[in-house]
Amino acid sequence: MKLLRVGPVGSERPALLDQDGTLRDLSGLITDVNGALLADDSVLSRVRDAAASGGLPVLAAEGLRIGAPVGGIGKIVGIGLNYFGHAAEIGAEPPTEPILFLKAADTVVGPDDNVLIPRGSVKTDWEAELGVVIGSTARYLDSAEEGLAHVAGYVLADDVSEREFQIERGGTWDKGKNCETFTPLGPWLVTADEIPDPQVLDVKLWVNGELRQDGNTSDQIFPVGEVVRYLSRFMTLYPGDVIVTGTPAGVAMGQPEPKPYLRAGDVVELEIEGLGRQRQEFKSA
Repeated sequence: MKLLRVGPVGSERPALLDQDGTLRDLSGLITDVNGALLADDSVLSRVRDAAASGGLPVLAAEGLRIGAPVGGIGKIVGIGLNYFGHAAEIGAEPPTEPILFLKAADTVVGPDDNVLIPRGSVKTDWEAELGVVIGSTARYLDSAEEGLAHVAGYVLADDVSEREFQIERGGTWDKGKNCETFTPLGPWLVTADEIPDPQVLDVKLWVNGELRQDGNTSDQIFPVGEVVRYLSRFMTLYPGDVIVTGTPAGVAMGQPEPKPYLRAGDVVELEIEGLGRQRQEFKSA
């Protein structure tokens, strides 16, 4: 299934994109697409049955804002330097264990919402990423197979980053990852049954129409199942938590000087096969 949340900011309602590409209203069945829904197999089954029946009300998609596809996110965990190509382009050794950072849930915006370049920023960067949404509580998992079993679905994410804040200002990476609007998600959450192998997905990103990232999740150093297993040894993952699993080569930081960091007026578009497409205009905060 492709699950969405549509409508004005703060008033999104649940929806479904059916196999014919028709947008359907789920508000008569569920109150939101969130951790409680993703953890409840019986409710998900009812949604699937209703979708198969073709009887769900149609929503007029034209002019309707698409919000982030998951509401009430508890935490967002980022994985740094998780593609061999990205590590190589910035001259870093591939890590021997996953690099972790946290993003605040209030950085999340919809896939086509504006993104704000922070005041004083000179190194705002793009990062197209596969996002993983947890469907059942994960703690102290023993295998990558168990990790995959705890995944409810997948989303497209742009892990927007301010590199000067992240790397040159001391302290943790978090200060370059948590600026307002820095985590566009969506357009939809695709349930895990539709993505049998998350390690074969093409990842692409364009800036002002120029292809900048053209990778595949097969280049990940730590695949999805292992990432979930590893995280579960350090923190409890709850339904609705999101993991952004790293970015392939092609970010601004990895380019020759002068590096093409984002400026107000730039347009970023990105996609992962099966997970839809985003478009963000960058504005000054």
